Amino acid sequence: MSVEPEDLGQSGDELAALLKAVRKRSGLTGTRIAARCTMSQSKISRIENGKVRPSLLDVEQFLRACDAPPALVAQVMALARLANTEWQGARGMRRKGLDKKQLELAGLDASSTEFRFFLLSMITGLLSTPEYIRASLAHIPGDHSKTVAKKLERQQVLYDRSKRFTFLLTEQAVRWPLVGPDALAVQTDHLASLTHLPNVRLGVIPMTAPTGPAPLNTFTIYDDRLATVELSSGVMVFRDPRDVMGHLEEFGHLEARAMFGQEARTFLGECADALR
Repeated sequence: MSVEPEDLGQSGDELAALLKAVRKRSGLTGTRIAARCTMSQSKISRIENGKVRPSLLDVEQFLRACDAPPALVAQVMALARLANTEWQGARGMRRKGLDKKQLELAGLDASSTEFRFFLLSMITGLLSTPEYIRASLAHIPGDHSKTVAKKLERQQVLYDRSKRFTFLLTEQAVRWPLVGPDALAVQTDHLASLTHLPNVRLGVIPMTAPTGPAPLNTFTIYDDRLATVELSSGVMVFRDPRDVMGHLEEFGHLEARAMFGQEARTFLGECADALR
């Protein structure tokens, strides 16, 4: 099934209406479907009214409970996958204002407990010095003072002991010369200092590590419910548990090849010294 990126995440209302129609076609009440799906009747109602975005597993259970024919199952499941995958284009985010994206991310920070970041080629804003943040936005026209301020404000979440963070950086991400040698040395020292936070695990994957299949994109996983993948042209957001699990498995594979603790601090110190 071929779709335009802009169509992703836009099918929620259509999916809700179609599921309601399937249930009515089956002749079953919402209460009966709920019992067959081992869901609450209120959840079934919220799904049918578009108040809750059902996972693909929810949709599969719903269709099975309705004894939907195979052709209809295929149609509804295709729509459900579109509804559970969202595309956020870079140009659209810039039009709305990059500081608005930081507010959205702050909302994810507040609602999540465990964070996993894989950083392929650059350092994320949560770990960045002000100079590094400004340099990361330099290629985009306009005044980014609000965005820089929001990024720095978001960094306070690292000091919330109720949350756990694991950052995996490739050696390329650590060494990428986004800023000059002196500023990059300061940035690298900052990474090393963050390894002392008790709720932060910061690992570096050296170029000599045998990683197997090469990772293709930077990605972030929030708890076990949502994964975002960064591309040059935008961000993909995955809510399907199977997509999230796939990213968790990839993260675990990469995590096993990273240096942590004193080993990571020694490596980062050597990188900083080489820049001075």
